[in-house]
Amino acid sequence: QVQLVESGGGLVQSGGSLKLSCAVSGRTVSNAAMGWFRQAPGKEREFVATITRSAGGTYYGDSLEGRFTISRDNAKNTVYLQMNKLTPEDTAVYYCAARYSSTPYVVRDLFSHESYDYWGQGTQVTVSS
Repeated sequence: QVQLVESGGGLVQSGGSLKLSCAVSGRTVSNAAMGWFRQAPGKEREFVATITRSAGGTYYGDSLEGRFTISRDNAKNTVYLQMNKLTPEDTAVYYCAARYSSTPYVVRDLFSHESYDYWGQGTQVTVSS
């Protein structure tokens, strides 16, 4: 059984940084396309970043590249999201997701939460002004 456990969320001042972790158990993280999504109160779940399996290509949501960095540590079976220059608009619950499906896909498919098979429970990020 695949389990994803996020950690690293918390309260930070505007302009600060946080690094989220997503520890994966049950399967190897390098065999998955991994994604981060976020959901603010009253809003739909939003794509943040993804890293493809094997080659590890990285892609980001609109206006997030340059502030956010997704990475993967295969030895620790963990995916990270480094977030810099945070603003109150980044306040949300952040979710980690994994896609192990062998169904062919294009990169753009990974921008949709519907493409992922497994989800973590989420971690709250609150940015104060």
